[in-house]
Amino acid sequence: MSGRGWQSLFRAQSLRRWQSSSTLPPPIGKFESLSDNSRRFTFALAGFLGGSAFIYSIINPNKFKLSRVKSMVGLESDSKELEKRKLTSREKRFIKFSSVEYEGQIYMTPQDFLESVIEAEPKPRLKRRKLGDREITALKENTPDMAGNSDSLFRHLGNKGIIAYTEYLFLLTILIKPSSGFKIAFSMLDQDGNERIDKEEFKVLESIFSSAAKERKENLNLEDNDYGLQKGHQVDTSLLVHFFGRDGDEELKFSEFCTFMDNLQTEVLHMEFGEFSKGAPSISELDFARILLRYTFLNSEDYDNILERLYDRLQEEKGITFEEFKDFCQFLNNLDDFQIAMRMYTLADKPISQEEFSRAVHICTGKHLSTHMVYTVFQIFDDDGDGLLSYQEFVAMMKDRIHRGLKTYSRQEGWEGFKHCVKREMRETS
Repeated sequence: MSGRGWQSLFRAQSLRRWQSSSTLPPPIGKFESLSDNSRRFTFALAGFLGGSAFIYSIINPNKFKLSRVKSMVGLESDSKELEKRKLTSREKRFIKFSSVEYEGQIYMTPQDFLESVIEAEPKPRLKRRKLGDREITALKENTPDMAGNSDSLFRHLGNKGIIAYTEYLFLLTILIKPSSGFKIAFSMLDQDGNERIDKEEFKVLESIFSSAAKERKENLNLEDNDYGLQKGHQVDTSLLVHFFGRDGDEELKFSEFCTFMDNLQTEVLHMEFGEFSKGAPSISELDFARILLRYTFLNSEDYDNILERLYDRLQEEKGITFEEFKDFCQFLNNLDDFQIAMRMYTLADKPISQEEFSRAVHICTGKHLSTHMVYTVFQIFDDDGDGLLSYQEFVAMMKDRIHRGLKTYSRQEGWEGFKHCVKREMRETS
C-alpha cells in the first residue's frame, strides 16, 4: 500500500472514532504529521528490528528473552534487572547454595556451606525445604555444644542445621584469616579480661568480620528488597547454639573459638584434599598444583602449560601429604604478614630464593614447610626456571586461591587478563 493509502486508512478510522462523540475536528496524530518519506522510513525500521529479533531468536534461543525485548521498546521496566545487578558475588553464591527457608528467610545447612566452598555448583534440587517451628526446635536439639566440637562437625550435622547469611560471611572469613586477626577484636569486646564473650558480644564480633553492612550498603530497605537474605525476625542458628548453648546463656572462650577455627579450616581442607587423594595418604604434585590454581584467572591453555612445566621439572614424584598441604594452606592465611616481611627484607621487591621463602614462612607462621613442598611451589610459580620467585605475583595468585573465586575480575581473558589481574592486585597491596 502506498504512503497516501496508509494515510487515508488512518484518517478514516480517526473520523469514525470522533464522529459519534464530538463535533470538534479530529486531532492530527504524530504519525499523520510525518511526511511520506518519514513514514516509509519508520515502517522500514520497524520491519528491520522485528526481523532481526526473529532471526536472533532462532540462532540463539537460549539467550533470547521476551522481557529483554519489552524493556528495549519501553514496555517493561528494567528495575528488576537493576535489582539483580545489586547482588554481590557472595550474595549470589549464598542464594544459589541455600537449601532451606524459615519465615521468608533463606538459610544454608552445614552441608550447603561445605559444598559452597568446594564445589562450583550446588547439587540439583527441586526447591528449598521450608522449615516450621517444630523443625527449628529439632535442629537446636541436634546441635552439640562446644564440648562436641571436632574437625568433622559440619559433615556430622549435614542438613540438620541452619546458617544465616551474616554467619556465612563470618565463616568465610574464618577460612582465610589467622587467629591473630580475631584476637584483637575478641579482646576489645572482653570487658573484664577473662577471655570470654557472651552471645550478644559475639554478634558484634561477627558483624565486624562478616562486613555484612558493607556487603549490603546498596540495599537500604532490607525488608522489601533483601532476596530473603536478612529478615527482621530472630532465630537461634546452629552456630549460636553450638557456641552458647540451647538457652543462649553460656560464654565462649577465645581458646574454644581458636579450636573451632582450626577445626573448620581442617575440615574444609580434608574435603578438598580427599577430592584428589581418594582415600590415599598423599596426593601427587600435579594434583597439588591443580588445587592451588583452580580459582586463579587462567585460561585452559596457560593452566595446562603450568602443569606440563611442573611435570617436566619434577625429578621424581614423592607426593604431598595432608599435613604438608594443611601447613601450606594455613600459611596462605598469613599472606599479608608474608608480604610485609618480604618488603622489609628485599626492599627493592627483588625475586626471592627457596631459602628466603622458607625463612619468611617460618617467621609469619612459626612453622617450617618441608623442603619438598617449597621445591614444588617454586616449580609451579618460577616462570623462567632461574630458581627465584617473584613474590608479588605469587601473592596475587594465592589471594585468588584463598578467596575461592569470589573476587571481581577483569573482563579480559587468557594470559593478558591474568596479568592485568596480577598488576591490579600488586597496586592494591603496594
